[in-house]
Amino acid sequence: MTSTERPMPPLTADERTTLESWLDFYRATLATKCEGLTEEQLRTASVSPSPLTLLGLVQHLAEVERNWFRRVLAGEDAPPLYTQQADQQGRDEGFVVTEDRSFETVRKTWQDEIGVARAHCASRSLDDTAPFRGGEVSLRWIYTHMIGEYARHGGHADFIRERIDGSTGV
Repeated sequence: MTSTERPMPPLTADERTTLESWLDFYRATLATKCEGLTEEQLRTASVSPSPLTLLGLVQHLAEVERNWFRRVLAGEDAPPLYTQQADQQGRDEGFVVTEDRSFETVRKTWQDEIGVARAHCASRSLDDTAPFRGGEVSLRWIYTHMIGEYARHGGHADFIRERIDGSTGV
């Protein structure tokens, strides 16, 4: 596995650069939390009874990228990557890992979705909108939402990684 570059977002930049940089920072943060671990470690649950794993987080965020940037922003009819129904405990099965998916396969899917997201955003203004829940949502709002989504799950990843091998920070 290669080492992920995680540059600090610029301290003085225009709004778009700031939003894109923070989103990329948090994407890279998740990638660094997964580096250097075995397949078994990437499948290690945080704490019982939660099934949350680093592999499950990457899976979930691939789906989140797909949802906001392809389905919502671009209006694509992109089918789910992973099961999206709640299990018997009410947890999103998109977090649940199966034996038939390797981390490398899930990581590649996640990176592919990030690439598509960047392509969909490149020619759009932050003020561009797309239909959402009977109204409109701007690209600015989507970026802000995605930063929050990654920051929240980055905290989860931090705890999972610390449980696996004691590694903290990054």
